[in-house]
Amino acid sequence: MKSSRFTLLHCTVLVAALASLAGCGLTPGSGPSRGAILESALGWPNEEAAPAFALIEIDDQTLDTLARRKPPTLRGFFGDRRPSATPTIGVGDSLQITVWEAASGGLFSAGDGGNVTPGARAAPIPEQTVGRDGAITMPYAGRIRAAGRTPQQVEAAIVEKLQGKAVEPQALVNVSRNVSNAATVTGEVANGARVPLSPRGDRILDVIAAAGGYRSPVHETFISLTRGRRTARAPLQALLANPAENVYVRAGDTLTVESRPQTFTVAGATGSNAVIPFDARGVALDEALGKAGGLNDSRADADGLFILRYEPAEIVSEFPNAPRALLSEPQVPVAYHLNMKDPEAFFAARRFAMRDKDIIYVSNAPLAEIGKVLQLIQMVSQPAVQGYAVSRIGN
Repeated sequence: MKSSRFTLLHCTVLVAALASLAGCGLTPGSGPSRGAILESALGWPNEEAAPAFALIEIDDQTLDTLARRKPPTLRGFFGDRRPSATPTIGVGDSLQITVWEAASGGLFSAGDGGNVTPGARAAPIPEQTVGRDGAITMPYAGRIRAAGRTPQQVEAAIVEKLQGKAVEPQALVNVSRNVSNAATVTGEVANGARVPLSPRGDRILDVIAAAGGYRSPVHETFISLTRGRRTARAPLQALLANPAENVYVRAGDTLTVESRPQTFTVAGATGSNAVIPFDARGVALDEALGKAGGLNDSRADADGLFILRYEPAEIVSEFPNAPRALLSEPQVPVAYHLNMKDPEAFFAARRFAMRDKDIIYVSNAPLAEIGKVLQLIQMVSQPAVQGYAVSRIGN
């Protein structure tokens, strides 16, 4: 009888011990509970310390703030003005120059025994390359500035310099080798090169096609356009879907074709825990949850959905409840919270745009944690109960 009482007492103590372990958070789990995340965001238990991250509720105000901070489009950043049909000459360009005189016997036309005969005479000048000083050398005219001028303006400058020296001179200037009026194409293209631009005007896709086309898959390809000190990037899918994004390229532009697979990570009480790729054009939160198999119906805390990412401090500063102590760093860790028990949350999820390397985390429901404890109690106490039953049979 003593043995039986001892066994029951042993079981009772064991159950109490396991319950206390559950309260201490020592049961197995895939991540923190919703309460633990909220406490960490508030700086608990040391309320004087800065919180570990900013906790932002996904509501209309948050969604409007994020929508205003979308990266600019190529058209919005650079405009879409067609370049001049008569491009200017630049350093390194080669010019073919021909000078005409109204009669023979002039500087550039051979005479017939010293006699002047009627009829225009043409004299080709050896090909001239625009030097670093932006000028070319013209016989009997000296150095003539060519860089920054159109061929017609250079023709006029040559004629002006030859007045009084040649017989009613006329000049024709053609760009035989165009170096300055070109764009550079690099990255995931078949043949990276400097691509000459035509007088009619070339758009981004025209220039990329001239470089052999892109090599990476469309859904993970981005196009970066650098003009001067400004750079903007857009997914290739945006250019293909919206012709307005396929802006004109200008001389000196650099186009970089990049393969940048976009992914987000899913963890916690979802259908699958994985790193999931998505198209370069983006994906909304509701679609991302669908790709992950949705919330696990038997484990998920519908009020425990969080999206974790780093945001620029200037964006976080616009959220009313953002902790000021975190704004000293350029990038602020943020946990966006959405209560999926609210029917309006599904509409909010459609408006929330995922970003590359985001983390979706869904915490376990409190009852799921209790279920783990009960399973653990049953697993550990079952041998003792069976032993007690055997002892009763023996007695």
